[in-house]
Amino acid sequence: MKSTNPGSRGRAAARARRRRRERGVALIMVLGAIAVMVVMLAEFQDDAGAEFASALAARDGVQAEYFARSAVNLSRLLIAAEPTMRQAISPLFMLLKRSPPQLPVWEYSDRILGAFNDQESSTDFAGFAGLDMSLGKNLGLKGGRFEIDVVDEDSKINVNMGASNEIAHIRLAKQLMALMMPIQYNPFFEQRDITGNYNDRLTICSAMIDWADPDEQLYSCDLTNAPSSNAVEDAWYQLLPKPYRRKNAPYDSLEELHMVRGVSDDFWSLFVDPDPTNPKKRQITVWGQGAVNVNSANPLTLYALTCSGAPQSELCLDPTGQQMQLFVMGLTMGQGITMGAPLFGSPADFISMVKGQGMLGPLLTAMGLKPVKFQSESDFSKSISTESKVFSIYAVGVVKGYKRETRVKIHAVVDFRSAPSLTGSGPGTAPGTTNTTTPGGPSGTVPTNGVVDANAIAAALQPGIGGQVLYYDIE
Repeated sequence: MKSTNPGSRGRAAARARRRRRERGVALIMVLGAIAVMVVMLAEFQDDAGAEFASALAARDGVQAEYFARSAVNLSRLLIAAEPTMRQAISPLFMLLKRSPPQLPVWEYSDRILGAFNDQESSTDFAGFAGLDMSLGKNLGLKGGRFEIDVVDEDSKINVNMGASNEIAHIRLAKQLMALMMPIQYNPFFEQRDITGNYNDRLTICSAMIDWADPDEQLYSCDLTNAPSSNAVEDAWYQLLPKPYRRKNAPYDSLEELHMVRGVSDDFWSLFVDPDPTNPKKRQITVWGQGAVNVNSANPLTLYALTCSGAPQSELCLDPTGQQMQLFVMGLTMGQGITMGAPLFGSPADFISMVKGQGMLGPLLTAMGLKPVKFQSESDFSKSISTESKVFSIYAVGVVKGYKRETRVKIHAVVDFRSAPSLTGSGPGTAPGTTNTTTPGGPSGTVPTNGVVDANAIAAALQPGIGGQVLYYDIE
């Protein structure tokens, strides 16, 4: 017979409740541990995913940078090879008793260098050159591509002439005033800037020259009188909320122009860089030889250049602007007809054209353009050229990833004025010297006896075949 003792039943119920509580606590602990592990796992997964994505981005960034570097070096080699290409066509021009003009190979750098780019660009190059790329080895890029654009800096007005001599000052002042002179820009010069001051053409022109010249005297861009250097430069920069001084030294970069009085964003978009996506439309530079290449300059720059040498001509004083439009349209048509080939064989050809002579001059005259009479043809001819030596190379390395694209941009400015010939002695060899070999080592090395090759220092100071880098920026 089962016992019905109330004490034993109570103890059994208590033990049952205790076991249920223990199981509940264990279940809660298990669930809590699972929750903590889920949170830790999610955090670990996020951290690992972020680190993995960061590693991929860093890897793609390095690849894109070196794709861009490759494009810069290939462009330098292409420009260095232009004199050799020019020699190949010299017999054709010898029959015309003319020297061959510089070939603008940099204008086609994206297509010419397509053989070293991705598959799409390589196919485009094969169709352009009529070659079978399958016969080549180790060509092309895998995993990315590069975009290349080479701009001739000698096709623009160089404001660093303000850091040169007095003659260069006058020449730059004429060019800047002619660039800003068209009447359609009058509303811009009649409004206040962000500081509440008026900046007319003369003020901005003087400010751009005074920033780079080494003295503390105000330069006058008034072309009706002889430029005066008796006045002291104004204290406009000292009155700013965050004052600073003029540099009184050459510009180091184009962006430095933003610090000059009157060079606002509106001025920048009108006269410096009208289209940031197309640097070939830029009209002002801080690099270059000083003389503007009339074969590669855009028509608006050529208009300003012409008016700097003939400010009283009808082309520059036409109140309707019709003469300016005819000039720009005529040159645009001429450049289109030649399909990139040099339009002028020498500075004299350009002068003849604007005078209504030569091959293109009569055509412009028939269109209604009035012939130009220069104040001094000999002086104007010194401000123009038909050959470029300084180039900006804009290279972009591109690497595509999952739902993203990594782009690294390099802007390099290269000077080829002192670069040795591609077919000459070797890169970095001093003119008039030859590579000699010292006992115990190659040319230019330190042999065991400690005597240094006499040509080593001179060779190290000479630019290479790829020119001298003046500016280098990575974004």
